[in-house]
Amino acid sequence: MTIEIQPVDPFDDAAVNAWWDAYAAARRADLGEDATVWSREESRTELQQESATFRRRAFTATEKGVVIGSGSLALTIKDNLHVAAVGVNIPPQHRRRGVGSALLAALEEEAKREGRTTMRADIFWPASHPADGAGAANREFARRHGYDVALGDLQNRLDLPVADRMIDALLADAPADGYRIRSWVGPVPEEFVAEWAALDASLDTEAPTGDLDIEAASADVHDFRADEALQAAQNRTSFGTIAIAPDGHVAGYTQVVVSGDDGNAYQWGTLVRREDRGHRIGLRIKLENLRALQRHSPQTPRIYTFNADSNTHMLAVNTRLGFTVTARMAELQKRIA
Repeated sequence: MTIEIQPVDPFDDAAVNAWWDAYAAARRADLGEDATVWSREESRTELQQESATFRRRAFTATEKGVVIGSGSLALTIKDNLHVAAVGVNIPPQHRRRGVGSALLAALEEEAKREGRTTMRADIFWPASHPADGAGAANREFARRHGYDVALGDLQNRLDLPVADRMIDALLADAPADGYRIRSWVGPVPEEFVAEWAALDASLDTEAPTGDLDIEAASADVHDFRADEALQAAQNRTSFGTIAIAPDGHVAGYTQVVVSGDDGNAYQWGTLVRREDRGHRIGLRIKLENLRALQRHSPQTPRIYTFNADSNTHMLAVNTRLGFTVTARMAELQKRIA
């Protein structure tokens, strides 16, 4: 067998389609209906974006001209300049033939050429499997190639709608006295965007990080607006809610994004400033955002969210909202010379 690793031209529709087909087939084979798969057009739009913060590249593994594996490489260019995010997805009929190993080696070599020394990757397995992923094919593959679990996460799903009376009952237990709540659909209002961007940039380091070798992301407002423009181009709709502290500053934020393609909602960031924690603000803003989502997008069938399995506070919030665990995710890390 001769495997060829080739870069994908993001403006070559046939090449992107074949790359995406392999990615989606692999993810769905592992998790079935609970696979969180970016749509074909969402993925294409992201690859085509001229971003000031990321360089994103796609690769295929081919055999006799047929795509048998999908790879991705994401490089931040304003922060975390030592990190490369890699993705390897092999449809089940092409596994155990060395395809994944060849693709991963090519991605690592590309990352090395870019001066990156820490590789990151995310893998998933069903919630019914052991918590450490023992026996899951992708976990064993990662282990063989030197990738350790730096942080374990739970994927949770909330089926909608949630009854108004339940939201009201939970809100009564999260008064957030002294804080004002603001919600909106679409881009963050100008008056709040700088503080929102700063909170969002610190999410990776303020939330549980385990052994991840990462630093806070860029909080540049111009770059944040570019990311919002990408969401709009991907036909995604953002729902945002903030709590405003008595001092007038943003104390906490939460964001849910609805895919215009698969119709599902995805919980993105939720974070409360350190000095404002302990007032049940996280629960309050998530409830208010849920209510806004159900009011403006009543056809949305479910929300997916990911949280570190060590983040007991946020997991307790999710449990109270009615989320159930559907899968596990491991954030993997490998240091290379």
